[in-house]
Amino acid sequence: MSLGIPASVATPLGRFRIVAFWEGVSFLLLLFVAMPLKYGLGIDMAVRVTGMAHGVLFIVCVVALGLAAPVLGVGRAILASVLSLVPCGTFWLEARLRRDERKTDPPSAINCTF
Repeated sequence: MSLGIPASVATPLGRFRIVAFWEGVSFLLLLFVAMPLKYGLGIDMAVRVTGMAHGVLFIVCVVALGLAAPVLGVGRAILASVLSLVPCGTFWLEARLRRDERKTDPPSAINCTF
């Protein structure tokens, strides 16, 4: 099961999509797990660890976006940078990129030979 994560790291776009997915996961963990633990239960370490992981993933995501920008085009690269600041934005972008990828790829023939 792939959870919608592209399997290939062979292309800059594939690497960006993988990093953006995990950056989105870390953002949600920070907002909905670590911050309630800190402010609700006083566990400061939750935000420290999750925040550091999210910060590193965000920087890697920006670098990966810079490398994938020629493939994405200016408009989508700007959209991706804005969506990285919105909770669940990277998941929406991934769904959109997958949909556009299906539209441009010709349907593959199913090989039924035994």
